[in-house]
Amino acid sequence: MIISGKEIAKKLGKTIFIEPFTILQLNPNSYNLRLHNELLVYNEPVLDMKKQNTCTKIIIPPEGITLQPHKLYLARTVEYTKTLDMVPMLEGRSSIGRLGLFIHITAGFGDVGFAGFWTLEMFCVQPIHIYPGIEICQIYYHTIEGAYDAYVSNKYQNNNGIQPSLLYKDFEKIF
Repeated sequence: MIISGKEIAKKLGKTIFIEPFTILQLNPNSYNLRLHNELLVYNEPVLDMKKQNTCTKIIIPPEGITLQPHKLYLARTVEYTKTLDMVPMLEGRSSIGRLGLFIHITAGFGDVGFAGFWTLEMFCVQPIHIYPGIEICQIYYHTIEGAYDAYVSNKYQNNNGIQPSLLYKDFEKIF
């Protein structure tokens, strides 16, 4: 079950943490998260799952920047979130999607206990001008039933910024 915006507000500071929080970003059943002013783009023309791929940081100026099609941009939310007893989920806002900007390609599902900034995998179908601080996506929360183990990760938990893929660490465990 998805909880309501009023329930999000009730759980704030107890089992749901959103910093900074403003009531103006609260929706009937979600909370809008804003785009930070940093982007990462991969440097290699071919990405390798087994290695750490290098990235270049781009700062989005106040007047915005134009994203190009067929290029993956990694971004992050302004807001830090932490969820103790719910499953956090992330979706792009429909107004953003209607402009052809995809906010997360595959990673909208969070884990109980996740704490950190959300890394956004952004991809556009045509050039689009974006701005820092725009309400780019929304977080919503599912209740969880039954016993569970809280999320523990040496890859993405308690991150301090945009997280490029750390999939190469999985290969260290298998081989």
